Amino acid sequence: MKRIKLVVAYDGTDYCGWQVQPTGQTVEGVLNQTLSELLREDIVVIGASRTDSGVHALGNVAVFDTNTRIPAEKISFALNTRLPDTIKIQDSCEVDKDFHPRHCVSFKTYEYRILNSKFPLPTNRLYANFIYRPLDIEAMQKACQYLIGEHDFKSFCSAKTQVLTTVRTIYELSVSSKDSDTGLENNIDTGLGNNIDTGFGNEISIRVKGSGFLYNMVRIIAGTLIEVGLHVYEPEHVKEILEGKDRSLAGDTAPACGLTLKKIEYL
Repeated sequence: MKRIKLVVAYDGTDYCGWQVQPTGQTVEGVLNQTLSELLREDIVVIGASRTDSGVHALGNVAVFDTNTRIPAEKISFALNTRLPDTIKIQDSCEVDKDFHPRHCVSFKTYEYRILNSKFPLPTNRLYANFIYRPLDIEAMQKACQYLIGEHDFKSFCSAKTQVLTTVRTIYELSVSSKDSDTGLENNIDTGLGNNIDTGFGNEISIRVKGSGFLYNMVRIIAGTLIEVGLHVYEPEHVKEILEGKDRSLAGDTAPACGLTLKKIEYL
């Protein structure tokens, strides 16, 4: 018996999230079925991040145990010939039998994408949140500083979240923009000058790296930063939201389509 690690990319648009559900197709369910058919064993994968319905991934991680003689590095190729176009394996390798994708120390990086323009683009509709009002990127970037570090993020998770603690650590949180036509990044002045970069007509990216996240935490952070960008909140108000430890104080949960799990790094 050996343990195989998979790096999984998927378009979450048509899936009811990662985790197997009583009804509806899930990424985990497709992997279980396809692996079981390929290896002729009853395979159940364990995923690192149980992403929500509509959320995408470029580097989610899953493991499974198998008796197959197929070399670990070849499983990705064999599996990709059977998987739908919306799910593809980026890497496969053998890992120690005690490796667990959720329990081992890791850093997760998420990106939330926003199309900030006068009109939507059909090619972006499944992978970015469209906002037609100009966003103040400089204000959003200033608000980020209050969320970096170890904090109680109770205000930034679903009210129904059931966990032992809502304390989490964010190591990096930034906002950037690039021209939606050229793809070139724009320089953002995050100083205290009078210039305001609205980023209008651009793709805006909120990128966050942490050791772990609460249910809907990244999407609520994105929704709150959007409120800052729209001048509903001042950047400094984010600190008050954090200290209030009350979900009703933060912004809306941003739509799932804009969120992508970029990568998971293990120490």
